[in-house]
Amino acid sequence: MSVPGTGAAVAAAGGVAGAPGAAGAAPPPGPLLLGVRHHGPGSARAVLAALDAHRPAVLLVEGPPEADAVVGLAAHKEMRPPVALLAHAADDPGRAAFWPLAGFSPEWVAVRWALEHGVPVRFFDLPAARTLALGDEGGEEKEEGPAGELRLDPLRVLAETAGHDDPERWWEDVVEHRGVPPAGPAGARPADPYAPFTALADAMTALREAHEGASGTPAGASSEGGAGRRRDAVREAHMRLRLREACGRFGDDRVAVVCGAWHVPALAAGATAAADRRLLKGLPKVRTEITWVPWTNERLARRSGYGAGITSPGWYGHLFDAPDRPVERWMAEAARLLREEGRTGASPSSPPSVSSVSPAHVIEAVRLADALAALRGRPLPGLAETLDAVRAVLCEGSDMPLALVHDRLVVGDALGTVPPDAPAVPLQRDLARLQRSLRLRPEARERELDLDLREENAAARSRLLHRLRLLGVDWGEPVHGRAGGTGTFRETWRLRWRPELSVRIAEAGVWGTTVAAAAGARAEALARDAASLAETTELAERCLLAGLGEALPAVMRALADRAALDTDVGHLARALPALVRSVRYGDVRGTDAAALREVAEGIAERVCVGLPPACAGLGAAAAAEMRGHVDAAHRAVVLLAGEDLLTRWWSVLRSLAGRDRAPAVPGLLRGRCVRLLLDDGRLSGEEAAGLMGPALSPGAPPTDAAGWIEGFLADGGMLLVHDERLLALVDDWLTGMSGEAFTAVLPLLRRTFAAYEPGVRRTVGELVRRGTRAPGGAAAARETVPGFGEGPDPERAGAVLPTLRLLLGERAEEGAARGGAEGEEVTAR
Repeated sequence: MSVPGTGAAVAAAGGVAGAPGAAGAAPPPGPLLLGVRHHGPGSARAVLAALDAHRPAVLLVEGPPEADAVVGLAAHKEMRPPVALLAHAADDPGRAAFWPLAGFSPEWVAVRWALEHGVPVRFFDLPAARTLALGDEGGEEKEEGPAGELRLDPLRVLAETAGHDDPERWWEDVVEHRGVPPAGPAGARPADPYAPFTALADAMTALREAHEGASGTPAGASSEGGAGRRRDAVREAHMRLRLREACGRFGDDRVAVVCGAWHVPALAAGATAAADRRLLKGLPKVRTEITWVPWTNERLARRSGYGAGITSPGWYGHLFDAPDRPVERWMAEAARLLREEGRTGASPSSPPSVSSVSPAHVIEAVRLADALAALRGRPLPGLAETLDAVRAVLCEGSDMPLALVHDRLVVGDALGTVPPDAPAVPLQRDLARLQRSLRLRPEARERELDLDLREENAAARSRLLHRLRLLGVDWGEPVHGRAGGTGTFRETWRLRWRPELSVRIAEAGVWGTTVAAAAGARAEALARDAASLAETTELAERCLLAGLGEALPAVMRALADRAALDTDVGHLARALPALVRSVRYGDVRGTDAAALREVAEGIAERVCVGLPPACAGLGAAAAAEMRGHVDAAHRAVVLLAGEDLLTRWWSVLRSLAGRDRAPAVPGLLRGRCVRLLLDDGRLSGEEAAGLMGPALSPGAPPTDAAGWIEGFLADGGMLLVHDERLLALVDDWLTGMSGEAFTAVLPLLRRTFAAYEPGVRRTVGELVRRGTRAPGGAAAARETVPGFGEGPDPERAGAVLPTLRLLLGERAEEGAARGGAEGEEVTAR
């Protein structure tokens, strides 16, 4: 819907604001209402100019009045934006709201100006105590900032009215690029510092009149939009009451207000104080606490879900901070970033070269950006023109290095800081102390941290990160599958600090005043509430990793109770690996795992007793699930390394491997047990072939035989490459099968062989093609396949010795001294 004249008025006001000169214009009558765009650097510059010209006696800023108690910290030398006001319910920290502020936010700039000039600052929005309570009662999303919940986008409507289809580009043209001429002097002031706010107020007045019905609900809005408008009406009633109080105390012309431009017409409206009090009467409230917390540029961006966010906080911060020549400075920074990261060509694999992005590239990119702006009729190159020039000149047309520029410069990875004396729950203070002592600084950018747990500082870092995870504060995430993952003397973590973790810390404060005490109390509560044996065993492992020795007895009691009552073999098998890992690697972390060993051995004994009957008569899906339990139990028992237990386990596997009569064990499980015994040296090749023969005989059901093959060969096909008898048995089974039976088992076989490495599949196919039953059999065929022979090749095996010496040091040197037999031994292993 167009609002005639509004877009042109704002554009004209932007042009006036951009003209350098003395600030001599008279302010409008009454309190100075400075309507702004949240997180707009152009608005921030205009606010500074207006405040310098007006010199008010008091400043009212959109925000929760509870923040009056902590606003003085904004002038602290250790306060660095982006930061946010965090308010949460005292008895339920999870009910929280943020009011983020960047260094270029008009509200932040106004607050800093007032504190520097000794002007009292008052926040005059609806109290956080009411905001949090209203959000719960109405079932709406939690308030996330001063922009409110208005579904209408005023900026888009104004841009469309002015004939632009891109509101961000329109705002840049009429406001953001009008503050300082491209090469003008820093600190230039507009001829009329109030003109932009007068024009914007007129535009918002017309916009609200056009979009609001008689009831005050935006025309065509849904009920959800109506709820958002009702919230705005309540907020604006409170703002008017606080504004009247300030005017009564300091005088109308001595009060300055900084708020969202949408609210300015409501503040200037003629509503009575009695009507405003009626709107506020009976509103619910909760007891709240408020403080400052660090924020990030990524969370300021609209893509992070913050409704009043902007797509390019890094770019806007640059526009606000650059004293002159913003495009030239931006291009130089982009070139520096690309040189540092080695992104010098169209391909990220190109060799890094510091001189690849040269000053000549920067000059050419600036010229291209200026040319694009002129072609598109823009006063200065905007973000679109700048990025187009960066892509074409600095990145040679590639989007991959451009993505780096976008992440680091357009959005940015800034993380604000808050003074240590800011109000905080005791748990937050303890965490800050630990971060300082362990030299583990929070960062907004994701990074990996490698820890050698044999070092005291690394072990302490690991304990801290594991304790925080128990508390639901996922600052770090373990990276599994890397060298030394969890359970060894080496750990790798992926760290990234997110602002919402401050809420998680506040929530976790109910468990204790220190990280260790809170994590211990949380672990005991989780043990009481665990729904399964597997959860309890995992919790025991996490307690060991976190070094929570005081909580471990309570967890062990819960574990022992659940293990004694649980008779499901699957549950017991799933619980066993976590216990055994803790037993096996507890000493590396300096923890006592003796109690865990006793419980683990007891569970392993019960698995040995209950596994044979549990495996009989299973269907295909149940057999596949049980195979996972058998694998998990096998790995756990081998790690537990008790000779008597191992002997008993192998006996159980042997009994399962041969049970092909009623009550029969499915072929998948029989084949799996044969493979486990063969890998452990408990079966010879002849015995394995003897068990495979009946399983693949013509009388065996094809699907059962295919399951046997799947279980036996699940870990790879090298057995088929090196054992011609097994390959011949599989080949005979397949070639002797009817067409109908082959079609039935083909999906199972494809699933099995598809998991092999390409080289293994190729070699097996070559061996079969040459014929397993030809003269000489597979052995003769193997001789023609490169890389395979009948016995070890000492010369080829010896080629690995130099690498082994580098990896193993003295041990490799001692091994090499034992002579040429070393190569054969390495090959055999």
